[in-house]
Amino acid sequence: VLAEMGYRPLLLERGPDVDTRSEAVERFWATGELHPECNVQFGEGGAGTFSDGKLTTQIRDPRCRKILEEMVEAGAPPEIIYVHKPHVGTDRLRTVVKNIREKIVRLGGTVRFESRVTEILVEDSRIKGVAVNGREKIPAEAVILAIGHSARDTFAMLYEKGVRMTPKPFSIGVRVEHPQQLINQAQHKKFAGHPRLGAADYKLAYHSPRGRSAYTFCMCPGGVVVAATSEEGCVCTNGMSLYARNGENANSAILVGVQPEDYGSGHPLAGVEFQRKWERKAYELGGKDYCAPAQLVGDFLADRPSTGLGRVRPSYRKGVRLAELKNALPDYVVETIREAIPEFDKKLRGFNHPEAVLTGVETRSSSPVRIVRDENFESSIKGLFPAGEGAGYAGGIVSAAVDGIKVAETVAGRYSPLTARQLPGPKRR
Repeated sequence: VLAEMGYRPLLLERGPDVDTRSEAVERFWATGELHPECNVQFGEGGAGTFSDGKLTTQIRDPRCRKILEEMVEAGAPPEIIYVHKPHVGTDRLRTVVKNIREKIVRLGGTVRFESRVTEILVEDSRIKGVAVNGREKIPAEAVILAIGHSARDTFAMLYEKGVRMTPKPFSIGVRVEHPQQLINQAQHKKFAGHPRLGAADYKLAYHSPRGRSAYTFCMCPGGVVVAATSEEGCVCTNGMSLYARNGENANSAILVGVQPEDYGSGHPLAGVEFQRKWERKAYELGGKDYCAPAQLVGDFLADRPSTGLGRVRPSYRKGVRLAELKNALPDYVVETIREAIPEFDKKLRGFNHPEAVLTGVETRSSSPVRIVRDENFESSIKGLFPAGEGAGYAGGIVSAAVDGIKVAETVAGRYSPLTARQLPGPKRR
């Protein structure tokens, strides 16, 4: 949006371009060789590049249309403009993010990869620029901070520099896998398998009398469970689908909400340490080689170890090791999920199939931090504009993009473009 308005934005991406990134991610999934700066979280397109590419959102904003049109122009399926539950798929997202980058460059912007912002330069509570990779200093009057929800080192740096932030609620849980055919049968009944219906999905919620709630999240029809860690010695999962959604299994997160009071500390970054705690336990349970701990649903509900897999073959590429998932989650999360699964089965028959597979853990549902900003989208450091999901103001691809556009509009209202390009519409100051 800034580039279209005649600005020449400089985009600093800590990871590599999407092609290099894809190779590194495939290598990690196959071998367990983790690159801390190039993984499912970091690199061109962020965490969304390795996801189902769902574009559903609960916000009502005319900017949503702009985002969908931009994605179609960049190679997304045209039907995302009008279908009820639009999705792009990981395979097509890789092309989309590359084409968006090329458009930014074509309009006069610059995109730099492997350029991690290691420090913000501040003077008298005002931004003066950023330091990149601990060496280069780039002066700037306006810095848009569009970091992802897993940029933990950046959160720590911002805290040390005095940027005001608060802990934020998020959710934690596991991934569940069923045969896609079972979900199709439950949802489509006698029409299951009809080619015009495609793979069925679901969305379920349960409210426990104990006060907690569980819900399914980021359901991936015909998808796979993926290793999504960005730190050594941790295991966390996510779900991903290709555009065709024609895989053997359906998977979804089953999550339970956690609050700042659950973190054990009032520190603004306590939620980050809470995530790390359970990711490290999952790493240990999985054998300390990035295999993931897994348990059959029937055994999880009966509180007994699993001794072998059944008809559902886990899709987690690095492999799973059978373990008791109660040892990788808080007790109240385990209890709530155990209550929820039978209730989910009342709404979607077969959900509590004893041979369905639970894989742990899922901790990156959203940012555990909110970077405080005012009505002008500005942080406690003047000229620093937090945006998107990592900053704590969005919950998906579309809502993050809408938030980014709002911040871009605010910046454009304050600064004149750096080019003499004539722009349509009202004359700019």
